[in-house]
Amino acid sequence: MTALGALRVPEELAARVPVEQRSGGASGRDGVRLLVGRRAGGEVAHHVFGDLPELLRAGDVLVVNTSRTLPAAVDATLGEAPVVVHFSGLLDDGRWVVELRTPDGRGTTRPRAGGPAGLAVALPGGERLVPQEPLSPCGERLWVARASVADAMAFLHRHGRPIRYAYTERDQPAAAYRTVFSVPESTAWLVNAARAGGGRVVAVGTTAVRALETAADARGRVAAAGGWTDLVVTPERGVRAVDGLLTGLHDPAASHVLMLEAVAGRQLLERVYDAAVRAGYLWHEFGDVNLLLP
Repeated sequence: MTALGALRVPEELAARVPVEQRSGGASGRDGVRLLVGRRAGGEVAHHVFGDLPELLRAGDVLVVNTSRTLPAAVDATLGEAPVVVHFSGLLDDGRWVVELRTPDGRGTTRPRAGGPAGLAVALPGGERLVPQEPLSPCGERLWVARASVADAMAFLHRHGRPIRYAYTERDQPAAAYRTVFSVPESTAWLVNAARAGGGRVVAVGTTAVRALETAADARGRVAAAGGWTDLVVTPERGVRAVDGLLTGLHDPAASHVLMLEAVAGRQLLERVYDAAVRAGYLWHEFGDVNLLLP
């Protein structure tokens, strides 16, 4: 078994298009492979996503994120230079957290330093964006900026596209990123009821984990909540409200892996990821799926 830090995922295991495009429409998303790891006993088993109901039991609760991927990448210019603006988040004061990136000529982008402060970025439709300050004194890429657009969501849907990573083959419509998957009162009630009754709380996606863990107290009881969170779920911090996680396969060096380790433990996660590489599972948002259970 390869240690997680030393695991190398071959380039050919990056899923470049959604499964329905890989199969020419012959296979839907229920057909993607599902690698299951159980912390008790360290069991690793191979399934397909359609088997999910059989892997859960009465009393379990799946917590699903119903938000959708925004078309958050917008072509723009900074002076004479083309740039791509990645809109990351809208702050309470109406400003945006953004990242300016340099087009690489292949439909994707490469990192660049943010700013400079005060120099306007020309956006489509005659709008503009003015970077004001770095989001963090320790970083250069994420900046806080003021945009002239009156309706930011309408602007993004008119001029933007989903953020694309270099391992993907081409731009995809927003619908390709839709997964069917703030913590409302009904969700908090169901989570607390499941835990009280001996059921398991399985988060669908890492965002759902952060939302639940932010809203949970030290005993794991969840209250209705909304707003921003800066919580980073690590093995040292652990999880309080979440018992299991259904997610994609992440780069072993990505920060997401710390969250997975908090849920599954280091030993099981190493076994799962080693098995995924050996069996040729596909990585990233268009790839196969991983279910971590207690």
